[in-house]
This record gives sequence, C-alpha cells and structure tokens, in this order.
Amino acid sequence: MNRSVDWKKGMRAGLKTSWELSKIVLPIAIVIQVAKQTPVLEWVTERIAPFMSVFGLSGEAAIPLVLGNVLNLYAALGAMQAVDLTVKQAFILAVMLSFSHNMFIESAVCRRVGVATWAVITVRMGLAVVSALIINWTWAGGGEPITQGVLAPVEHARADGWVDILLTALYASAEGVLQLVVIVLPLMVVLQALKDVGFLDRVAQWIMPLLKPLSISGHGAIAMATGLFAGLFLGAGLIIQEAEERNFSKRDMTLIMIFLAACHAVVEDTLIFVPLGIPVIYLLLIRLLAAIAVTLVVARLLVNSGEEPLGQRMQRQVH
Repeated sequence: MNRSVDWKKGMRAGLKTSWELSKIVLPIAIVIQVAKQTPVLEWVTERIAPFMSVFGLSGEAAIPLVLGNVLNLYAALGAMQAVDLTVKQAFILAVMLSFSHNMFIESAVCRRVGVATWAVITVRMGLAVVSALIINWTWAGGGEPITQGVLAPVEHARADGWVDILLTALYASAEGVLQLVVIVLPLMVVLQALKDVGFLDRVAQWIMPLLKPLSISGHGAIAMATGLFAGLFLGAGLIIQEAEERNFSKRDMTLIMIFLAACHAVVEDTLIFVPLGIPVIYLLLIRLLAAIAVTLVVARLLVNSGEEPLGQRMQRQVH
C-alpha cells in the first residue's frame, strides 16, 4: 500500500522542535560557555580528580568526564585522546560517558515530557558509577595503551574581561543553536517521512516484544525506536509529538525515558568510541542490559495512579 509523505507536517514539526530545543539549549549553552572562559570548569575538574582512583582512573581522566557531562561525547573523545589512557581506562570512561553525557540538556528534554529531572540524573549517574566500579574490580586485562587518533581537542584563546566573556559565550551559544536548527529541521522531515511510509511502524513492531516485559504500553514503540536510533536529544521532537498524540500515561512516559536515558542513539554513541580501540560491542551490551534492568526495577516500583494522560497535560500547559 502506497503512503504519501506529509512534508509540511514534517517541516512544522522541525520548526516547533527547533524552537523548543533552542529554548532549552541557549541558556544552558551560555552558562557552559561562560564556565569554559573562566576558571570554573578547571576548578570543578580539580575537585573531581582525587576521586578518580576509585574507578581505576588517573586525575587527568576527570577532564573528559567533566567535558562529556557538561558538553557532549565529541568533546570528551577529543580530551580522551589527549590523555594517556590504557584500553581498560578508556573503556571505563566510555561506559561512564555513554550513561552520563550532555547531562544538562538531555535532562531538560526529559523534563519537557513530564519526567522528573532528579530521577533521570539519578539513573544515569548511578549506572555510570556502578558500571565503572564493576569493570574496574572485575577486568584484569586492558593494560595496553589506547589508539591515538586525530581528534585532539581544539584549544581556544580565553576571552579577556567579563564583556568579552559574555560576548564570546553569546556568539558561541548562538552558533550552536543555529547548527542545531540546521540538523533538526531536515532530521524531523526525514523522521516524519519514515513515519508516514510505515518504516517506524515496522521498527516499532520489532521493538514491541521488548515493551511487554518492561510493562510499557505498545503505543510507546515508535517513541522507543526514535530514541534508540535518533537519540534522546535529536529524537526529542518526535518523542514529544508521540506523547501529545497518543496520550501516554505518566508511568509509560517515565519508563520510556528511563530506558532511553540509559540506552539511546545506540549507533552513534557506540561507533564514536571505535577510534580508541576499545571493545565497543561490550559497551553496547552493557548499556542495553543496564537499561533493561533499571527499567524493570522502576516498573516494579511505580504503580498506575490513574493520572491524567501526559498528552492532555502537555497540551494544557501550552495553552
């Protein structure tokens, strides 16, 4: 059966998503950019460094860990390749960062769909810490140095004076938002096209058997598929759209976002660490198994309170 693609709907969804994400990204990006131009980020890194030995890591490993959490995996990867790490240490960092990265923005996205920020942060940080401790205690190998790639971090001159710092932060943040729009608009059009031609429905059918044991309604399959492949941040537009259209219960939305908080963008977030020469298949399996385990636990803890469907609450908040 032929299906037509609603390109206008995709464009509208892209514009709406760009606006929603820009409202989240811009203030956070400005704060982070200011921190980068001042001693704040260095101060945070120095305070974390003494605790890194618990995970079998050197004090220098705090740099990519902090960068990954306040920025993204690409910033963390560049820093990792500038630090002397063994394969085991790089693998521990990769696992931690896979669970806990881009924390401020992605947690704000979860908040946008009605999931408590503290719950998402607790799950992601908890999984990062526990997984790192287990790997450090149980893996005796991985003592060889990592592959040194070409993604060394780019050093920028620090701005001089608060006026320059704020102007630099505003410029860098605005540039980041523009790049976001350039990515999100075509992505939302493509996702809408995939949805209209039935591709996401087919992927959802493959995911459906996973949802029942996790106590998630079958209606959440498309949202799960979107988060798994497009990511928690870039897939937020379609996830929000699904939440509004399908009227998920708060319980279903919480379980979906808890799972995706632990395991999302499985292709990109896994392949990005290939240049380090670490066992990325095990990295993916750890994320997937941890996501399933924590979602099962949360599903048992939550009870269906009969609250107003999430979509109705979101629509009322908008109006």
